[in-house]
Amino acid sequence: MFADLRGSTGLYGSLGNTQAAEVVTRTVGLLSQVVAKHDGAVVKTLGDGLMAVFAKPWRAVNAAYEMQESLRRIVTGSPSGATALCLYITAAHGEIVEVDGDCFGDAVNVAARLLDHAGDNEVLITESVYERLRADDRRRFKSLEKLHLRGRVEPCRVYRLELDHDDAAPSTLFTDFADPPVSEGIRLALGKTPGTVFGSHSMPVLIGRSPECAFCVDNSRVSRSHARIEWHSGHFHLTDQSSNGTFVRFTGNPETVVLRRATCTLHGSGLIGLGGAPADPRSALLHFEIIASH
Repeated sequence: MFADLRGSTGLYGSLGNTQAAEVVTRTVGLLSQVVAKHDGAVVKTLGDGLMAVFAKPWRAVNAAYEMQESLRRIVTGSPSGATALCLYITAAHGEIVEVDGDCFGDAVNVAARLLDHAGDNEVLITESVYERLRADDRRRFKSLEKLHLRGRVEPCRVYRLELDHDDAAPSTLFTDFADPPVSEGIRLALGKTPGTVFGSHSMPVLIGRSPECAFCVDNSRVSRSHARIEWHSGHFHLTDQSSNGTFVRFTGNPETVVLRRATCTLHGSGLIGLGGAPADPRSALLHFEIIASH
């Protein structure tokens, strides 16, 4: 299962980086609690979303329903700016392989690409999930047309969860997606060096003191595997996995986002302090810049 918040980018403009990051982090934390409640396991958080696995398809469906209801209660009458948030959830069934705490497999790829087709506050599942549901759960879903997913030849039969409060017209996107010719990228530079550009296809990028990291930083305050950058749903997400923390300051904003085993969405450009705030001379200072596709 993938659960993805959209509208978070607008929060950074309306609330400021610190408060927006707090709203998104708190909301993703709530979604993680719902996963655990239904005996699922969060594989990883993705800045403004998460990936989870469940042993039973019906548990995933119940979790998805509760996630949507929980977000609806949060945004209803919310003065915090969270009203702009929408939740997209997709699920696929199949064999997966776990490597270093992450999961891989065809089901993972299908669920991730199905996000491209989900409309506002929709839950989409594949036919393989639907067939393994109990009769009562099946009645909660409506069959849609077969969708063509990016990178796949055969169309995929999809079902949409009918939410009790869903009075809006269906917004599922029935677009035949093609792989984008040019991917987005992120430029990372240490000090005054020209830096290195990493495309979305080369994600994740590990940052740390270890020579095995894709972006190696030799500094005593930097952990061997300090942070990682991932690309998900069109955005780059920075996750701290260090001892001393990771600190982000966006260009034009004096506030600093503090990450301690947490994630934030990178946008525009700015500074990343590894092991200390950008103003701390002891920290390793990275410059980052998001390069949009054309």
